[in-house]
Amino acid sequence: MLGRLIVFLIIATALCGLLASNWLQNAENRVLTDETRNITVAKGTSMRGFADQLVAEGLLDEPWSFRIWARYRGLSSSLKTGEYQIPADATMRELLKLVTSGKVIDYPVTFIEGWNFKQLRESLSKQENLRHTIDKLSDQDIMKAIDAEGVHPEGRFYPDTYRYTASMNDVDILRLAYTKMTSLLDDEWSKRENNLPLKNKDQALVLASIIEKETGAAEERPEISGVFINRLRKGMRLQTDPTVIYGMGDSYKGNIRKKDLLKDTPYNTYTRSGLPPTPIAMPGGDAIHAALHPASTKALYFVAKGNGKHKFSATLTEHNEAVIKYQLKGRRKKFSSYKPKTED
Repeated sequence: MLGRLIVFLIIATALCGLLASNWLQNAENRVLTDETRNITVAKGTSMRGFADQLVAEGLLDEPWSFRIWARYRGLSSSLKTGEYQIPADATMRELLKLVTSGKVIDYPVTFIEGWNFKQLRESLSKQENLRHTIDKLSDQDIMKAIDAEGVHPEGRFYPDTYRYTASMNDVDILRLAYTKMTSLLDDEWSKRENNLPLKNKDQALVLASIIEKETGAAEERPEISGVFINRLRKGMRLQTDPTVIYGMGDSYKGNIRKKDLLKDTPYNTYTRSGLPPTPIAMPGGDAIHAALHPASTKALYFVAKGNGKHKFSATLTEHNEAVIKYQLKGRRKKFSSYKPKTED
C-alpha cells in the first residue's frame, strides 16, 4: 500500500511539474498588445507593483503569471527604472527582458551654435518628455544648481545634440553641456598658439563667441579671428555689430541704427576697447579652435559680401572700397569711415 502511494505521489508530482511547465511556457508566449505603446517603470517600483501596473494598464488580465515568470527566470529584483517602448505583438517573455535590460527610450535635444542662454532655456522648456525644474530659477540659481556658482551662463554650454530619458531633468542636460564645453575649452587652451593677446580661457571663449556670430562659413573663422587678434594687438576697438546687438538686449528689433552704435554698454565694442565682459553666444568647436589658432593675416577689416562670406582688407582705404562695392552697390555715399570728394 505504501509503495502504491509513493508511486502515485511521484506521478502526481510529475504531472504537476508538467502542467506548471506548460502553463509557464504558455504564459511567456502570451501576446500582451497588438500595437506599439510606451510604459514607464517609476523609481522604486517592485516587480509585484509593476505586475499590478500591467493589469491596470490593460496589458495583463491578472498579475500572478508575470510575477511567477519573473521569479522563475530569477529576475524578480532586476527591474530597471525608466520609460520603455513595447513593440506590437510583444509577449510577456519579451516584456520582462525589456524592462530588466535598462534599454529605455531616449529623446534628443539640440543646442545650436550661436544661440544665447535665453534661447537655450526656451529650447529646454519646450521638451515635453523632460522634467522641468529651472523654469522659475534665475540664471545665477541655474549655475548654482550645476555646481558652477558665480559663473556667468552665457557661452558656457557646448552646442550639440544631447539625449535624455524620462527620468532626467533639465539640470542634468545643462550639466552635460557645461561639462563638455569646459572640457573642450581646457583642451583647446592647452594647445593654443603662442603670444596671443588673450589673458585666459574666459577671454578665449568671449572671442570665440564673437567669431561664431560673425560668420557661418567655417573656412572664414580663422581669418575672422586673425582680424580681431590683429586689432587687439594694435589696441584698436573690435567694432563688431554682434556685440552691440547683444548689449541692446530686447530693444534690438532687427536693425542697428547709428544711435545704437554710439550708445555705450559694456558690450559695445564701438565705444569700448578690448573684449566684452562675457561671451555673447554659444560658440562651437570650430570657433573656439579659430580663436586660439588665428590665421596669419595683415587684415584689419572685413565686410559682408552678401553671399554669406566676407571681403578682408588690410587698410582702411581698401575696406572703404569694399563697403562701397558690396554694401552700397557702387554708390559713393558718405559713411562713418568714408567721405566722398566733392566735385568743383
